[in-house]
Amino acid sequence: MNSSNPLTTTTSGSQILQTTIQLTPVTTVHEATESYLRYKINADGSKTTMRSPLCEFADHCRDERDIEFVDDLTPHDVRSYSEHLYDRVVIDEDLAASSAHNYFAYVRAFLSWCVRDQHLESNPANTNTAMDPLPEDDGKRKRQYWSAEDRTALLEYVTKRVDMALEGTIRTDAETAFRDRAIVVMLDGTGARGAELFADSKDDKRNGLRWSDVDFDERLIEVYGKSREYEQAPFPASVHDVLERWYRVQEPLTEAWPVFPTGHYGSKKCTLEAELGEDWVSSALKDRGDVGKTEVLDRLHRDHEVPPPSISKEGVRQLMKRFTDEAGIDPDGEYDYLTLHGARRALGRDLYTSGMSEKAQEALRHNSIETTHEAYADVKMRDVSDSIDNVRNHSSH
Repeated sequence: MNSSNPLTTTTSGSQILQTTIQLTPVTTVHEATESYLRYKINADGSKTTMRSPLCEFADHCRDERDIEFVDDLTPHDVRSYSEHLYDRVVIDEDLAASSAHNYFAYVRAFLSWCVRDQHLESNPANTNTAMDPLPEDDGKRKRQYWSAEDRTALLEYVTKRVDMALEGTIRTDAETAFRDRAIVVMLDGTGARGAELFADSKDDKRNGLRWSDVDFDERLIEVYGKSREYEQAPFPASVHDVLERWYRVQEPLTEAWPVFPTGHYGSKKCTLEAELGEDWVSSALKDRGDVGKTEVLDRLHRDHEVPPPSISKEGVRQLMKRFTDEAGIDPDGEYDYLTLHGARRALGRDLYTSGMSEKAQEALRHNSIETTHEAYADVKMRDVSDSIDNVRNHSSH
């Protein structure tokens, strides 16, 4: 037998069939991405534009789909990325629909290159399964900033709501009202993304901010950032005081308690059943007497030191819709309510327009100042337009 051949097959007699099989090296999604970007920059210099979306896709495949190698990709894996883009546009509101379609186009082009380079047999992005979740692009860029007037009205309303709850003039209990005020103040004052503060059912690594993430003495909070690494977010005095008051009201048993626990009955019940067993929880509910079901669940969470789930991004989004309506706020722009991301943009805008672009970058935790400039390009252009008017008006006198 010739050991130099990878495969040797022996038939009857002395006839020997020798077949050499040449295998294409198995390539990871990240490795293929880097190879593709090297190819693209030689062709049209688009490496900078495409790098971030393609790296995000590679990270998503690894972290959310447990996919490491290109040849394991299926239309459902690409669909998962499309759903992620949809959430960024519709839920997180930190990406324009047109950008989501551009990002998907970059991924589709990358996967076409993978087919040509023999890493894939066919392009999983060229399927309805992969493309269906993409948000509709009507050509309009939906971008909201909380205006100073709307911001003041909202903060005044959630504070008044605490007073009404304490007085018993509304059906909302005082603890919920204190929590809701803390949610609004946290969004307004920290620049944190909704996904960094609240739970995301599609991402088990995002289970909401915990008290262990809050440092009152050092005045900082630690969040699981967009980079999928822990980052420090600002914690100004206005947020510190409200959150400290909420801490005293909530009285969390351990630091593992969520800063913003959900009020959703089903979510609490499922968490307790997973920890204590369905029979135990059912028995406690059956023997509750005149005590309400929610009160029984809250008692079980405390008696057995089982942290309740955090409120979700979608739950807070619904709260913001309700508060906007109840406070009589009519926001400018495409949205009819004050969005979670609108608070983040407003904080950055206020710093940026005050001549503190680097502070805006730090507060929003952008990787580069160019990202900050791009985020506030419309603000910068208005400033340029105003400068032109000022110069022309001055020269005409």
